Amino acid sequence: MSSDSGEARKAAAAGTAANDSVLVATGLTAGYGDVAVVRDLDLRVDRGEIVALLGPNGAGKTTTMLALAGEVQLIAGSVELFGAEAKGRLNNRARAGLAYIPEGRSVFRDLSVVENLRLGSGSVEDALEIGPELAPIKDRKAGLLSGGEQQILALARALASRPTLLLADELSLGLAPVVVKRMLDALRRAADGGLGVLLVEQHASQALEIADRAYVLQRGQVAIEGRAQDLQNNFDELGATYLASG
Repeated sequence: MSSDSGEARKAAAAGTAANDSVLVATGLTAGYGDVAVVRDLDLRVDRGEIVALLGPNGAGKTTTMLALAGEVQLIAGSVELFGAEAKGRLNNRARAGLAYIPEGRSVFRDLSVVENLRLGSGSVEDALEIGPELAPIKDRKAGLLSGGEQQILALARALASRPTLLLADELSLGLAPVVVKRMLDALRRAADGGLGVLLVEQHASQALEIADRAYVLQRGQVAIEGRAQDLQNNFDELGATYLASG
């Protein structure tokens, strides 16, 4: 990429950030050691929208999320959160308004539901309102909950903190469709209230139903991007991208 095109991209990103973007990544390249897993990614999330990050296994979705959260160091490029350069690791970014739900069950198994909720920065009451199914089991250890209950706990704890941006990686992994719909609906309501969401989701069709825009990764790079509705209308193209990565 030439320096002129790089400057043009930065200028475009800065203009987007001025238009109420909560996340702008420009030329993001990240991986492990000197090995890049994702390369030259441009993406953004605006306030009040859900952006789906899609792609087959191994496309680089989780590495992208870790880099945005500050848990994987950038090899090149930049990340802006809330109009300023993102600095430090997740704990610093969380204080600025970022919430991150990683892949897997991000609960403290030996603590009760209520104790898990108290570890968040939001109120227990707000969390139980977001996840009312947790109220009858609030004194149960999180390790004894079903997978769906654990994910609802993680999501309710994150949303109760009233973040400005939520990164959610594979919320639905291994869960029943009714639980998946419950969580995606909760995300949509939160976004309608002003939250920016970047969502990695294995069920592309379900993600596109609630998303505003989407990026599709293929071998560490953006292969397709656009409005969620347009991707839904061209689902065959999306499927071909998945198959091409096999």
